[in-house]
Amino acid sequence: MGSVDAGVTLHIDEDTTHEERESFRDTLLALKGVMAAAYHDEKPHLMVIVYDPEQVKSIEFVTAAKNAGLHAELIW
Repeated sequence: MGSVDAGVTLHIDEDTTHEERESFRDTLLALKGVMAAAYHDEKPHLMVIVYDPEQVKSIEFVTAAKNAGLHAELIW
């Protein structure tokens, strides 16, 4: 039986530039188990992440934000 993909929205507290969002998205996509990470410039504080919960835990997205100098929280 295969794993089921999960999705979560990450709220980023800081105002970020397009380039900063692209860089952070690339950081998330580099995590094992992350299949997609997307945002819209109209809602720059929100990033939707699709991932395999058997390979990566959602709290790692908050940790990745912290490591990038951002404050973020998961929205369920």
